[in-house]
Amino acid sequence: MKLKKLTLKNYRNYEDFEYDFNSNKTLIIGKNAQGKTNILEAVYYLCALDSQRIKKDSELITFNKDFLNIKADIFKTNTDITLEITINPPKNKILKVNGLKKTKSREFLRVLKSVNFSSSDLLLLRGEPSNRRKWLDLAISQVYPLYLDKLSKYNKIRLQKANYLDGGNINNNMLDVFNQQMAIECANIIFLRKKYLSELERIAKQKHAKMAQSEDLSIHYQTITDNDLSVVELNDLIYNKLNEIKPDEIKRAQCLIGAHRDDIDFYINQIDSKKYASQGQQRTIVLALKLAELQILKDKIKETPLLLLDDVLAELDSNRQNYLLNAIDDDIQMIITSVDTLAFAPEFLKNVDIIKIKEGKIINNDTSSET
Repeated sequence: MKLKKLTLKNYRNYEDFEYDFNSNKTLIIGKNAQGKTNILEAVYYLCALDSQRIKKDSELITFNKDFLNIKADIFKTNTDITLEITINPPKNKILKVNGLKKTKSREFLRVLKSVNFSSSDLLLLRGEPSNRRKWLDLAISQVYPLYLDKLSKYNKIRLQKANYLDGGNINNNMLDVFNQQMAIECANIIFLRKKYLSELERIAKQKHAKMAQSEDLSIHYQTITDNDLSVVELNDLIYNKLNEIKPDEIKRAQCLIGAHRDDIDFYINQIDSKKYASQGQQRTIVLALKLAELQILKDKIKETPLLLLDDVLAELDSNRQNYLLNAIDDDIQMIITSVDTLAFAPEFLKNVDIIKIKEGKIINNDTSSET
């Protein structure tokens, strides 16, 4: 899988951007706040139809513009494919594959795959549970495109139920309908999260052990049960628990349990890394998670996904930098951002396309390592 060309119109600080990716390694150079990250975000948005940096799509549109357009030429399984997204609020976004509109997002999401690793991911362990849930949900959606549909349905039902609880005058039969629907979608989400995290833990343990041989990494998913249950069993369990806490939910006018309240714990030698791990240990964990995420995606889709590295090397020490760059297979296309080339060994910079970005524009591009 290869990204051949990216075109942006009214995306963040890019009114017009076009670039042909001619190398498997592309390095985007520029000072802070010039738009380097926006390029990677646009590529990732083509893969996940979401970004960890936004709450709503309209935030992506250039200030004082009415719409945005993202277009990419992809080469996949010996076939040229064109992806295109248009966002024009308040209309629904338009998704096209080879010029044909797609009404279902999963048809679009099956095309381009990538793993995004940014400096903000290094704060994953210290952030809020919502940050970890969003990271997990985006990672799963890359492997199981249907997952986003289930997540969207769940969130709609949850919000409808929350609004109903907040309105007072509760009818038990109506609340039971919400609980039945919520239990079904919640069970599917929890099942897929557990399945994904189990595989992620297995691979991340191996990656982590190579960087920290005396430390054992384990992952615990905080949810309604620790038991490995089928979707049907989870559905019954969640529905029963929703019935048990019905009086409390009515009293507090809130949805008190569900996938929207789950969290992920990471342990080093059975010690909670969110509380007690050093900064270096936490960064090693996140690095292992990202490499595991990349491996899962490559194994599942039987192709090489893109790897997007956003200013992450400057945040890693030389040992972790070297481990990351050496752990990436040569056939994986990398797009990397950095303020300069100082973090890269001369050997790595061979055959690297270098783009310089200033104020949302390419000021030059060449294959030299001069900045």
